[in-house]
Amino acid sequence: MRITTRTLSLASTLHRSCKTSLSLSRSKTLIPFSLSTMAAAETQPPGAASGAPAVPAGNAPTAAGREAFRQSVVNTLERRLFYIPSFKIYRGVAGLYDYGPPGCAVKSNVLSFWRQHFVLEEGMLEVDCPCVTPEVVLKASGHVDKFTDLMVKDEKTGTCYRADHLLKDFCKEKLEKEPNLAPEKVAELNHVIATLDDMSAEQLGAKIKEYGITAPETKNQLSDPYPFNLMFQTSIGPTGLSTGYMRPETAQGIFVNFKDLYYYNGNKLPFAAAQIGQAFRNEISPRQGLLRVREFTLAEIEHFVDPEDKSHPKFSDVADLKFLMFPREEQLTGKSSTTLRLGDAVANGTINNETLGYFIGRVYLFLTRLGIEKDRLRFRQHLPNEMAHYAADCWDAEIECSYGWIECVGIADRSAYDLKAHTEKSGVALVAAEKFAEPREVEKLVITPSKKDLGLAFKGNQKMVLEALEAMSEAEALEMKSKLESSGEAEFQVCTLNKTVTITNKMVSINKEKKKEHQRVFTPSVIEPSFGIGRIIYCLYEHCFYTRAGKTEDEQLNVFGFPPLVAPIKCTVFPLVKNEQFDTVARDISRELTSSGISHIIDVTGTSIGKRYARTDEIGVPLAVTVDSTTTVTIRERDSKAQVRVKITEVASIVKRIVEGQSTWGDIQWHYPKAHGSPEEENALAPEENA
Repeated sequence: MRITTRTLSLASTLHRSCKTSLSLSRSKTLIPFSLSTMAAAETQPPGAASGAPAVPAGNAPTAAGREAFRQSVVNTLERRLFYIPSFKIYRGVAGLYDYGPPGCAVKSNVLSFWRQHFVLEEGMLEVDCPCVTPEVVLKASGHVDKFTDLMVKDEKTGTCYRADHLLKDFCKEKLEKEPNLAPEKVAELNHVIATLDDMSAEQLGAKIKEYGITAPETKNQLSDPYPFNLMFQTSIGPTGLSTGYMRPETAQGIFVNFKDLYYYNGNKLPFAAAQIGQAFRNEISPRQGLLRVREFTLAEIEHFVDPEDKSHPKFSDVADLKFLMFPREEQLTGKSSTTLRLGDAVANGTINNETLGYFIGRVYLFLTRLGIEKDRLRFRQHLPNEMAHYAADCWDAEIECSYGWIECVGIADRSAYDLKAHTEKSGVALVAAEKFAEPREVEKLVITPSKKDLGLAFKGNQKMVLEALEAMSEAEALEMKSKLESSGEAEFQVCTLNKTVTITNKMVSINKEKKKEHQRVFTPSVIEPSFGIGRIIYCLYEHCFYTRAGKTEDEQLNVFGFPPLVAPIKCTVFPLVKNEQFDTVARDISRELTSSGISHIIDVTGTSIGKRYARTDEIGVPLAVTVDSTTTVTIRERDSKAQVRVKITEVASIVKRIVEGQSTWGDIQWHYPKAHGSPEEENALAPEENA
């Protein structure tokens, strides 16, 4: 089916008619809009989509349909300066974007709500750490050695590509453009897509050669895949001797500050630390606009919890939520995501523990309150080949947009890996303690280094070897004990020295002793929700975008149906006609709105009221105040275009109630009279006489 501007309008009308109904009557059901709905809009009456779980395969959105919709959204975003390519006058740099005024406002509102929803409501400790990170920190975390993607080069031009992206794109294009492929070939291509993350460089290279994949632009041969570290390297200080990196995530700043944060929190667990900040990844081939960029905003939470008790006192608050989940069993058996009750998913072990489940529920509430559509949001569990060896369980909040299902939030139980890694590398114990009401007798492994013998053997390095010995895990200590008893010496890796040393039985004694303990010392586990703010915002743009008919049959008006919570501007103030009295009233209302902390636009130009409405609808302003009298004004709601008449002195309080979620538009319509006439066309409302 050919997607035209009219197709977009029909699909958007279907979507928006539901939202309008919702704003007028909260008892009605919102019909979700998706790309499938868009593709089917010309062949299905609006009611046909209601309650349907999916559009039949024959009406599935085509690549051309997705591209047409995406271009309509992106063109509007760039034209209205939500975001633009950075350094545009110098032809830009791939993967870097500037946010313009409305884009900055949307981002600020999203982050403000994130702080309210998580930091304030959960009592989290917020920190702000540097973007430049010393090499030793990222060496301990594993980023220096393992934060890589496999890259291939055009052998003639040197242009670089991500190997897995080329293979994935080839398989998807083959499946989409060749519907008559043999079932065996379809199964093979789907298997390749499913196992991409688990392929070695050799396996990727073999598949690229097998399928004859070449450089997309030139069709030249490609090199064999090889690892490329995604971090931006720099040096700290003028000597160039201290290597650093622009941080690829914000989490490490929280982990290295655990000891101080634990003390600040009164030495109590559980607690959570949060950070919002910029992160940097030198992507091989950035693409998909805001979805894959080289500098981006992350909002991350590290919730520290006793590994022996991952219950959550507030889990009952979210246990009854029902939403789309995609457990690994369904993925491995070729099934689709299904609606599950969160409490049941935790109870039957689909989700590993209550704390992880609690944050999955809170993430769901956060995204849907922003304006992400419930039927286009799912939580997908990581497959075994995606899971880090230390992780207990991982889920991604994925949002459907024109690019497909996009990972926007990761929620992972990372066990105690991060704190243990930094403990080992730094020699500083990042641990917590549980104090016992009564002393307990336990069998304890006691490591007793001999400072004298260590000093004779290692001299200036004695302290680092001693600290490394004391930081050994029980398994490491027992292994060393066995070697010392059998051969009198053992090889031992000292991370802070970055070398292996030989330990003799004179240097350390390792014994099990019965001791009375007053506390249990342990390394906390970490539950980590990590939010890609740019990805969330882009998906929000697509979910909120629609078009509606203008004055003429061919005219289409773009609208962003942002909830008031995230709308860049909350209100506009328009004198109906150019009139000094009306201009004065408009300025008075503007002052009241400013005093109430409400962002707004005042437009006293002589442009027709219809054009002014259309101009502000296109940037998602939810309310418009039209001054057509010196005593009362009309307030217009963007999506329904309905209006009420209110006193001038009540405007600021009404707008504030709607913006802060204390009242809905339906509540306002119930309390205030409907405005007579419609100012959708120029001069449609004649000014009232002064009362």
